Amino acid sequence: MKAVDIIIKKRENEVLTKEEIDFFVKGFTSGEIPDYQASAWAMAVLLNGMTDQESTNLTLAMAHSGEILDLSKVVKISLDKHSTGGVGDKTTLVVGPLIAACGLPFGKMSGRGLGFSGGTLDKMESIPGYRVDLSPEEFIQQLKKVGIVLSGQSGNMAPADGKLYSLRDVTGTVPSIPLIASSIMSKKIAAGAQAMVLDVKVGVGAFMETLDEARTLSRLMVSIANLTNRKAVCMLSDMNQPLGNAVGNSLELLEAIDTLHGGGPSDFTEHCIAAATYLTVLGKKAKNLVDGRRLVEDVWKNGKAWEEFRKLVIAQGGKVEFIDNPELLPKARFVETVNSKVNGFVKFVNARTIGEASVDLGAGRLKKGDPIDHAVGIVVHRKVGDYVLEGESIFTIHANSSDKLNLALQQVEKAFEFQKEKCEPLPLFYEIVE
Repeated sequence: MKAVDIIIKKRENEVLTKEEIDFFVKGFTSGEIPDYQASAWAMAVLLNGMTDQESTNLTLAMAHSGEILDLSKVVKISLDKHSTGGVGDKTTLVVGPLIAACGLPFGKMSGRGLGFSGGTLDKMESIPGYRVDLSPEEFIQQLKKVGIVLSGQSGNMAPADGKLYSLRDVTGTVPSIPLIASSIMSKKIAAGAQAMVLDVKVGVGAFMETLDEARTLSRLMVSIANLTNRKAVCMLSDMNQPLGNAVGNSLELLEAIDTLHGGGPSDFTEHCIAAATYLTVLGKKAKNLVDGRRLVEDVWKNGKAWEEFRKLVIAQGGKVEFIDNPELLPKARFVETVNSKVNGFVKFVNARTIGEASVDLGAGRLKKGDPIDHAVGIVVHRKVGDYVLEGESIFTIHANSSDKLNLALQQVEKAFEFQKEKCEPLPLFYEIVE
């Protein structure tokens, strides 16, 4: 078998066999197949696509290129929740505790933020002492004893995906739907997930900017789950404006804490309850969505979900006093609120612009390894459809540099658009793909 023959076969829009895909992924991971051949193959996939079975075989080949976490001896069913990345998306911090409080084990491996999309691990590291570098053995033991774990991914999980993603990033092949789906699903399978809710973001602040793209990706990921004897539900959610109000690590952590105490913005709260509800059904804790929602709302209102969050922080070495007394969390030196200059309805709050402004403040990173400032960020006070009077607050900037503050003030002001005519709020979810 030769790599060039596999490239030519895909170039001619023919279907690759499982053996050909396994050969190519194994050779690329080991270094026997060079980057230039992998680049040509990735471009052929981008241009010609893959069948669902090809995408599934690619997913499994990448998952099995490294360590596979077997959770079957620890839990009856391993649940996971994944987001394709967004601005102000701190849902894992609430969904995980909600699920654990419902009596279902929740073990998740999350990532760091890159570009304008925030990372779950960065938010949790706002808590001094919180460890995200658990070994697979520690991950399994904590899931068994505590019932909830939120850690970073082991370096030896799906190494083919990491290598291929780096190549796609510099060869113009990132938008390939089969390569995106297999990247996401290979990491879920490697981490031991058996049932998952996949939150696919749609809009200017998302990787999938159109509903058609998000729908195509969702259908393929659900198909891959079915073909590998797993379950997946995709929630296509709006990312034209930030989710919730806070954007920035400790600010988002504060919002999650507030939500777990029964407060929090209504859009963010509903998003978390909806995702958790689907997980209760997938985990067979609830017979249907009505029963699942009742269960989730009960543990949210009675404080059990908050107790699960505390257990998580304590188990992973975080100083629990920082979440019990959130005023101890990192604070920015400069805090400035901007008020509306007009009367009118909010027509648009550009999520991407706000995400990019938060990165410029220091809340995110442009490349791997960039330092993070946990204290800085943006709080949005008004969302699409809200009526605002002149002089009412629309956003607040938290900065640790006066120069960065001034730049952010200009950037975020441009993110807001107003109109005199009434406009409807944006939908929270567009559709569900099962």
